[in-house]
Amino acid sequence: MPTLSFRFGTVGSPISTPKKPGGSVGAAIRSAELSLYALELGWVRSVRVSEETCAAIKETSEAQDVALSVHAPYFINLNADDQEWPKSRQRLMDAAHYGNLAGATDIVFHPGSYFQRPPEEVLPTAIQRLQGCVDELRLANNPVTLRPETMGKSAMLGSLEDTLQMSLAIPGIQPCLDFAHLHARPGDGSMNTYEEWSRVLETLGNSLGEASLRDLHVHLSGIAYGEKGEREHLRVEEADLDLRAIFQALHAFGCQGRILCESPVMEDDALIMMNMWWEISGER
Repeated sequence: MPTLSFRFGTVGSPISTPKKPGGSVGAAIRSAELSLYALELGWVRSVRVSEETCAAIKETSEAQDVALSVHAPYFINLNADDQEWPKSRQRLMDAAHYGNLAGATDIVFHPGSYFQRPPEEVLPTAIQRLQGCVDELRLANNPVTLRPETMGKSAMLGSLEDTLQMSLAIPGIQPCLDFAHLHARPGDGSMNTYEEWSRVLETLGNSLGEASLRDLHVHLSGIAYGEKGEREHLRVEEADLDLRAIFQALHAFGCQGRILCESPVMEDDALIMMNMWWEISGER
């Protein structure tokens, strides 16, 4: 892979992944064929993978120079009640355990819901629970970074401020910046200019240190939204999200990391994003 500031890829297997070899092994091979050198394994329903399969995924992705992350199951909630939390916790820990075996360095997850409570009441519990997860992972010599994702609905735990608070409190936690979600969350079409994205990156660097800007994990797609936030992901060309403004801000702040596309035409839009980045950054 050429030396670039960002690796581009897809969340889940590229749509064009063939049936054979198929699965995550085939997805890593297909990603490299497309010159997409990042892949987020979409374990969003459950984690059902053997250690043998994980070893094959790791071997293939390393051979193809495809950097791996995992999208953990959707059904994780750091604000779940005491009865439901153990199930949420197990889903996150399974994603981290098997993700590490598969060679993934980062585990992305949805933090959950406020359940109509203010963030300042929810965050202490969320942070305490996340700390317990990280402590257990480190005792098992598991080095993965857990990444709470910025969420696209205002009712959801996962504002930029929420993810920064979690990251500040716990070494081993870093945000997954979903720019489409950040655009959709206010519900009014804001968060869509170079100035606004620059403030996001400035806040991130000031909060977590300049090094955090060199290790970004970004989700990106077009998005439809209403007053309450996100409705659905869209093709880039169908949405009002200003990709150019995002990339100009990322370039101005010297950012590096991975950009993973979640649009309905994942690899097609990932390649559009990569080409736009080349144009703005001058990299090839």
